[in-house]
Amino acid sequence: MKQFKAESKKLLDLVINSIYTNKDVFLRELISNASDAYDKLQLAQASENVETAQSNVNEIRLSFDIDKRTITISDNGIGMSAAELETNLGTIAHSASLEVKSGEQAQSSDDVDIIGQFGVGFYSCFMVADHVDVISRARESSEANRWTSDGLEGFSISPATRALNGTDIILHLRADTDDFDYSKFLSHSALSELVKRYSNYIRYPITMEITRKQEIPQSDKKRSREPIFEDCTEIVTLNSMTPIWTRPKSDVAQSEYDTFYMDEFDDKKPPLRTISMHARGGKNCDVLLFIPSEPPADFFSSEFKKGLELYSSNVMIMERCPELLSEAFGFIRGVVDSPDISLNLSRETLQQDQFLKAIASQIRIRVKAELEDMRDNERDLYEEFFGEFGRIFKFAIYATFGAQNAELEDLLMYFTANEERPSTLREYKDRMPENQPCIFYASGNDAAERLEASPAVTAVTSKGFDVILCTDGIDEFALMTLREYDSVPIKNVAADDLMLESEQELETISHINDECSKLFSFIAKCLGDKVVEVTASARLNEIPACISAKGPISLGMEKYFSAAASDSGAPRAQHVFELNPHHRIFKTMTTAYENGDESLVARYATILYGQALLAEGLPIDDMVSYSEAIYDLM
Repeated sequence: MKQFKAESKKLLDLVINSIYTNKDVFLRELISNASDAYDKLQLAQASENVETAQSNVNEIRLSFDIDKRTITISDNGIGMSAAELETNLGTIAHSASLEVKSGEQAQSSDDVDIIGQFGVGFYSCFMVADHVDVISRARESSEANRWTSDGLEGFSISPATRALNGTDIILHLRADTDDFDYSKFLSHSALSELVKRYSNYIRYPITMEITRKQEIPQSDKKRSREPIFEDCTEIVTLNSMTPIWTRPKSDVAQSEYDTFYMDEFDDKKPPLRTISMHARGGKNCDVLLFIPSEPPADFFSSEFKKGLELYSSNVMIMERCPELLSEAFGFIRGVVDSPDISLNLSRETLQQDQFLKAIASQIRIRVKAELEDMRDNERDLYEEFFGEFGRIFKFAIYATFGAQNAELEDLLMYFTANEERPSTLREYKDRMPENQPCIFYASGNDAAERLEASPAVTAVTSKGFDVILCTDGIDEFALMTLREYDSVPIKNVAADDLMLESEQELETISHINDECSKLFSFIAKCLGDKVVEVTASARLNEIPACISAKGPISLGMEKYFSAAASDSGAPRAQHVFELNPHHRIFKTMTTAYENGDESLVARYATILYGQALLAEGLPIDDMVSYSEAIYDLM
């Protein structure tokens, strides 16, 4: 037995126990090696302008034996001599594929993809096998050799027989343990599933002999006769070979894209849009993206994992690569395939490089352009899309502290008080009267109809201004993060600094505040820490009072926090209690205060403040005092 070198033994231990996180990838690695063997054979033949006679097509054959607990992967590729077996398999991390890939032959060929880079993929087989035989015959050689190893100390090479050039890799599976069931790989379904997952788009057919039960036709057609079955075998191809994403979009029917999407991503509905991108030149890349019709059930949960399927030369590397999608476009499903991405040793994760960032940037640009086109030219479809996925844009704006404002603000849509259909911020701004000072919004966890009828909203709409209705908790956070749109400020209608009043109205209110300062101080004293200020208001028409918010927490945010919190410790807005000085109730309160009937004023203050809370959808903290005030007044 020949010994592995000391450093090779250490690396082999890493390959088996540390580098790969998923034992299932062993088959991917061995199939990739078989594919490389065919590619190397084609390169050799092309350089010599000859063709080697083969009795079989270029297929990769899989088989298993339950009794012997073996899995065999066979090819009729370039094969290896005894010396090549020792060099390629006896020295860990020696990659013959890398040598071919960087050679002059490969540089001049556009038809061959050889993905082996590190020379460790073969040794992944020792994750599932305690003993491996490799029988190989080099092309144009009449001799075959067997390489045998247990993956521990070393290997042996001895003469063998093989009818044609190529390689057979025979894995003797480990015994099952409490931690892992190695026997699960000894089935047609298990091997087929691994091929579909990782190697479905290898360019060569991956075949396996499958045995099925077939009913034997009988001449006697009596119903009482039991059917008789026999075993029949057939060779089936497990992989589809031709990846749809490498084909020009003009050559693919939308129905093909739809079928691929629904099958690949387990969706019952076809996508809303399909995006096909191809890059050729110094670095090659194929991208196929889909905008789904609806989100998966876990989309807005912490369990959802965004990312695109990542392939290198048609071999699955990652089922979800999050680096290729921004958070805002995490709903996109699709495939990225490039032979030029930088992979780590196990080919399970990526190394950061500028090419990967460039792919992600182009995906972001193209997805945004596609959404804008849908918004402008297929409005009904975009409204349907935004109803399903729009929240992710708002979350992204808020979560990035405004870093994505410019990218996402024109994709947002909101219902407003004056429009039947949702509007973009651009559409809202274009409808604004010349005298409208800012973009108005109202927030709350109420239905849009109730929010529209709130005193703060009607005070604004009565002046001819429209109001964005934020009925989702994230709506206001996103608008607050935006702060402005196209240089126009965005303000909550319940803020105390809207400045909608004319100069004359401001002078009148200032005079009333001075004249009634003692009354307002008394009302503030009656309400205690429930309010930070009591003032006259010029924005109220028919109702006697309302509340507005002072400071960073709005009334809508207070409602959101109150609904989300399980205790009374939720943040609260600073309430400003505004009274309508032209309402008859205000005149009644003024007369009562002047007559020294402070108890009547206190009852009115309690009731009006409670009514203002209810009008904004906020709870009354002290229902006992509120009820007593009503009973006393009655």
